[in-house]
Amino acid sequence: MVGPDGRKRRLGSYHQCYRLDGVLVAIGVLDLLPQCVSSVYFLYHESIHKFAPGKLGALYEISLAIEDGYRWWYPGFYIHSCPKMRYKIDYGPQYILDPDTLEWRFLDKSILDILARDTYTSLSAADNPRGSGLHSADGMIIDTSAGKDQKSASSGEDSEKSDSDEDSGMTYKSLFQSGMPGIPSVQDMEQFDLDHIVLRIFPTGPLFETSDLVGWRHSKLAEPSTVKHSIAQLIAAVGPDLMDRICLDLVRRRG
Repeated sequence: MVGPDGRKRRLGSYHQCYRLDGVLVAIGVLDLLPQCVSSVYFLYHESIHKFAPGKLGALYEISLAIEDGYRWWYPGFYIHSCPKMRYKIDYGPQYILDPDTLEWRFLDKSILDILARDTYTSLSAADNPRGSGLHSADGMIIDTSAGKDQKSASSGEDSEKSDSDEDSGMTYKSLFQSGMPGIPSVQDMEQFDLDHIVLRIFPTGPLFETSDLVGWRHSKLAEPSTVKHSIAQLIAAVGPDLMDRICLDLVRRRG
């Protein structure tokens, strides 16, 4: 690729090899993109662990981004509880992508404190003084500030919630409303035939299909309370291309 400055830049996936006395000791897997050097993976031989090869690789990747005019260095995924990834936050100024809003946030102590406190969180929600609820990875919002008897301030909500929902303080949110990247919309899922997904209902005996379920034909995918909506969420999460290879095990186990 020829950039706006007239310089030629490589694009694509590359292996950046590190050799010591001619022996291959580490490999950096890189994606060279028009505006960045993206660090996909870094692996090294255990014998050089004490020399902090991860930091060495990061410095070389940053140098590549500067010298060849890629502008940005992407350190890749970051798991705060993983010791092997801690070296990634030693470089700055640095930004981290909010998983909900897809906005780049400046990585400072306040953000690191949030990452240390919660296994999954929306950085934007953590900034909200009213947002003491924690967003968990299974798509439900746990509101830790609401009392059991607290009423909703929304005029659009009614009081038809079950006692168990009120006692738990949990509100379950459809996957289609989560804004999670890569999840098809309800409208997209309505284009797929969900009638023939295989079901295992009894420990022994024949297998069934979703279309054999009582009320399936009249069930509407767009209504979150229906079984068709629940099935559609599952298919949206694992990918519609695997729909014909799935068997849902609905056999009730005894605790």
